[in-house]
Amino acid sequence: MFPNRKATAALGALTLAGALFAAAPAEAATRTAPKGDGAAAICKRLPKTEKRVADSITRLNGDATVPGSIARLEQRVANAKTAGHTEIEKYLNDRLTFRKSLLPTLQTRQADLKSVATWCGAQGEGTAAAK
Repeated sequence: MFPNRKATAALGALTLAGALFAAAPAEAATRTAPKGDGAAAICKRLPKTEKRVADSITRLNGDATVPGSIARLEQRVANAKTAGHTEIEKYLNDRLTFRKSLLPTLQTRQADLKSVATWCGAQGEGTAAAK
């Protein structure tokens, strides 16, 4: 039928690709949108989430002996600068900048979680662990 094998292979590949592109929208159309906002699950996870955020803030605010603290990373930057390791200092300084930016984000999240806890308590969902 097709004497040229390359032409046959190309035609087969195009047919397969067309079939795949036609099947993808059909698959996507069968999925449903979320029915709610997940409030029950958020309220259920709230105590663990509050603890995780509080632990992260405590770690970031720790002194130079606490792994993961801002003070410890500042000390490492100072040590790299003293040793003359400019590339290491730059790398650690970039990490320090990011780590410092995490603190206000986590503090905002902690405040948001307090209001979520109040809402959950008013709705009878989970525990009202507003601190």
